[in-house]
Amino acid sequence: MELCRCRHNSKERRLEPQITVGLLTDASGFPLMIEAFEGNRAETKTMLPTITAFMAAHQLPGVTVVADAGMVSQTNRDALEDAGLTYILGERIPDIPYQVQRWHRDHPGEPIPDGHVFVQPWPATDAQRAQGRRDKTVYYQYNHDRARRALRGIDQQIAKAEKAVAGQTPIKRNRFIQLSGGQRTVNRALEAKARGIAGLKAYITNMDRPSPELVIGAYHQLWRIEQSFRMSKHDLRARPIYHHQRESIQAHLTVVFAALAVTRYLEDATGWTIKRFVRTARRYRTVHIRAGSHTLTAEDPLPDDLREALATIT
Repeated sequence: MELCRCRHNSKERRLEPQITVGLLTDASGFPLMIEAFEGNRAETKTMLPTITAFMAAHQLPGVTVVADAGMVSQTNRDALEDAGLTYILGERIPDIPYQVQRWHRDHPGEPIPDGHVFVQPWPATDAQRAQGRRDKTVYYQYNHDRARRALRGIDQQIAKAEKAVAGQTPIKRNRFIQLSGGQRTVNRALEAKARGIAGLKAYITNMDRPSPELVIGAYHQLWRIEQSFRMSKHDLRARPIYHHQRESIQAHLTVVFAALAVTRYLEDATGWTIKRFVRTARRYRTVHIRAGSHTLTAEDPLPDDLREALATIT
């Protein structure tokens, strides 16, 4: 059966037929499962089938899904709960949270402490409970560096918007420019909201009373998953795939999956990157020379750091 079904632009502006690859890892980025889907299948519709297939294969009663907000739609959230799964997700912040507003009222003129976490319970309604939905909790974490970067970007955008409104520069795409009745103005309400949520990052979970450290710490491990995916694409050269049939593509991805597992094991065991390990180890050779009934062995002496690294994996 052919798997490459659509031909459209990718992030790298490729025009070849494409597939969607789902990579499931643990919290450390070690690969657990890889799946291939048709190229015209949305990413948000590939996550749950991969998770349920892994659970069935290993007879797991449940798992906790950690994912970015863009990967999980509301439909996916409901499907996760219908499957009896818990999740930790990044959450968008449409408005200034009530807990933050109350904190500013109680501490007028004071900055929010770096690393402070606001906890907002989100109980399910009776109708939602009847559908099997759980109570949720939203955590808002404030970070000084995140706020500094966000405010700097807001200042730059506001400055550009003011110049565009004044006719000093051409109008370009800018979220702070408001067009109404042919008049151009700076959207001060949007500016105030953007400044009010600067430095905040939201996380939502349906787990039963988890600590903020658990939720935020689990979410911050996503970079390891992204690292594994980049490693499979670039270091292990998972693409391009010169196949169109499902069986051939799955065989190719299985080889990549095995290589990724070995790579992550080597990196975790030795503390070396795979690039450093390969470049260092490939320079050394062992040669066996047979002379009559005798066999001579010639080898280059290994440096101490490579010898120690090899000792940890043998």
